[in-house]
Amino acid sequence: MYDTDSTDHSATASKSPLYKAVKDWRRKAYSIEAMRRLARRVLPKPVFDFSDGAAGDELTLRSNQASLDQWALVPRPLNGAAVRDTSINLFGHRLTLPVIVGPTGLAGLFAADGEQQAARAAQAAGTGYCLSHGSVCTLEQLAQTGAAPRWMQIFVYQDRSFTHEHIARAAAAGYDGIVLTIDNQLVGSRERDLRNGFTIPPQFSLTDMIAMAPKLPWLLRMRKQLANIKFGNYERYEQAGGLASMAALLPSLLDPGLNWDDVKDIRRQWPGTLLIKGILHPDDALAAIDHGVDGIIVSNHGGRQLDAAVASISALPQIARVVDNRIPVLLDGGVRRGRHVLTAIALGASACLIARPQLWGLAVAGQQGVEHVLDIYQRELDLAMGLCGIENIAGITDEVLFNEHRALYPDA
Repeated sequence: MYDTDSTDHSATASKSPLYKAVKDWRRKAYSIEAMRRLARRVLPKPVFDFSDGAAGDELTLRSNQASLDQWALVPRPLNGAAVRDTSINLFGHRLTLPVIVGPTGLAGLFAADGEQQAARAAQAAGTGYCLSHGSVCTLEQLAQTGAAPRWMQIFVYQDRSFTHEHIARAAAAGYDGIVLTIDNQLVGSRERDLRNGFTIPPQFSLTDMIAMAPKLPWLLRMRKQLANIKFGNYERYEQAGGLASMAALLPSLLDPGLNWDDVKDIRRQWPGTLLIKGILHPDDALAAIDHGVDGIIVSNHGGRQLDAAVASISALPQIARVVDNRIPVLLDGGVRRGRHVLTAIALGASACLIARPQLWGLAVAGQQGVEHVLDIYQRELDLAMGLCGIENIAGITDEVLFNEHRALYPDA
């Protein structure tokens, strides 16, 4: 019912006209921001802005990264960290680095079989992958990649049987965990999309295509995919109007009245790892523990929901303090550098999720691009740990962070 072709496009990625259009992309993609700039060159403006934008004035989007940048690190190179180990154990899995590819809707809009390519990239990097509910492929098609650990994002719908259906399908497909996302029940006002007249799928007239001549390699590569883009996990709601009508219907399916009884119900339905994504208040973190949740993700949806919401990194320390290591706390939002990962772990996170960077990697070079993105985080984290004299992730504590309220030099 859900099976379709799962062709691996990564083998021919470097031969594609798209990649030839961005010559020496590996050399040019020396950082996540550099990869973002390459993606901006490759993608039509409405598609790039769909990945890059956020809600309202985009205050939270900017605050997520700016708040991470405010933390200074204290190098202690004489600690002698000649060899560093960036691996972690998380929910029974050994990950090579504490960076997980988080859920992003319509990743298949950025590269053919985008979700599958990103999952394979995560597998190759030795880390985890979370599939968005709004993926182009079905959750069964993603499972066929064999990528593990793999998680499935779920929502609470007005028709609770649809939530239960996704949980049952994830169990049947061998997913290691589900991620209940709680902050998207009312869809934020993403004004870049409104200004661009962005539609799902994107519609380009002949005039538009002529004006976008520099983007034609992407359009040519995606021409077949654009004609077949759909929300793979919403088959029961497919309508005669196709994806455009589905995009309009989706917000009405979600239930803004979700509550802790729904968490209790999902916990009963799902015996595996259960995470809640969208926690920003310490009381909610404590309630999650009381309801049997296995992990929480401190997240403001990348600023795409409530503008002026607290930055994820600002909410993290108090949440980590009340959780007190009883369950893993993960951070999502604004992580663009390896030093950001180090900062988040120093403030109590077990790992970080990335979202937009995987889309930029897909746009530039498919699976290879996402692998490169993860390699950037790996190299930058390893460098930061080495310069701070830290040999392994367990050695990262808040002592590495400069805090003007705590004397670094007690004898001074």
